[in-house]
Amino acid sequence: MQIKKFLQGALLTSAVMFSVHSFALTPFQATYQFAYNGHNISTATRTLQATENNHWTYKFAAKAGVLASATETSQFTFNNDKVISDKFSRATKYIGISDALNINFNHADKKVTTNKDGTVRSFPLENNPLDELNAEIQIREDLKNNRLKPVYYITDAKGIDARKFVNLGEETVKTQYGDFKTMKFKLEHNKPERNTLFWLAPQLDYLPVKVAHNDGANSYSISLINYKWQ
Repeated sequence: MQIKKFLQGALLTSAVMFSVHSFALTPFQATYQFAYNGHNISTATRTLQATENNHWTYKFAAKAGVLASATETSQFTFNNDKVISDKFSRATKYIGISDALNINFNHADKKVTTNKDGTVRSFPLENNPLDELNAEIQIREDLKNNRLKPVYYITDAKGIDARKFVNLGEETVKTQYGDFKTMKFKLEHNKPERNTLFWLAPQLDYLPVKVAHNDGANSYSISLINYKWQ
């Protein structure tokens, strides 16, 4: 079951990584090394692509050999430095067992609908809720413009939670892609045993060069290997 936990951790970690460019939202592909409980297991890619009329698709993909895989996809619009959620999907597979989550943001009816493995829930669309991927894009814009919000409203299968994003100061980080002076941040979760730390490099426009997630007895980390504009 360790590979399954690794993939779940990879998806949790993806919720706190950010991609940026100094002047505009720019398509890119990034590669990261994932480690589970201190052991390197796999690499993962993160890809941001523009479609049309300010519509964007952001995708995360990880694979652990032939046994397991995980993907997340966010579709959103982007206007005046503001992310507007449209759709989100997550799929994981582990030795033939699958797990899926789909979220639809219906702005006309002001309703969010989630489907987690066949269980459907609906709740009001309030406070411009984000998903766990496009929240990265919104926070990136807010950091660039020096207007980080006290909380961000992020959607999961059961509802919309307000999460804090806390600045912990500066720290130098070594990665395969180079050494960086970074700003260290913490994403606060609603569970005391869970915490996520990440390091953003101002010289790369706040690109995340390292992320560390702890969840009880399990820990996951991610480190930048390669990055390229598309």
